[in-house]
Amino acid sequence: MGVVGAILGLPLAPVRGVIAVAELIQRQVDAELYHPASVRRELEAAGEARAEGEISPEEEAATQQRVLNRLTASPSGPRPDEEKR
Repeated sequence: MGVVGAILGLPLAPVRGVIAVAELIQRQVDAELYHPASVRRELEAAGEARAEGEISPEEEAATQQRVLNRLTASPSGPRPDEEKR
């Protein structure tokens, strides 16, 4: 059955390849998005933008809250800013 299964599974090989690439991309995105250095850079950028007058204090606070929520969220779970349905 192994040979027959392999032959019948060949048409699905491209789909499996696309799924594997998508999973790899998702892992890379999660690694970058939730990495503490990335979070720190985003918080510093918000602070600099506030110091230069590009954003209001409310916008800076909202950015900080969004970034901190992302940091405390599970990379594979739902995001805290998403509403539960």
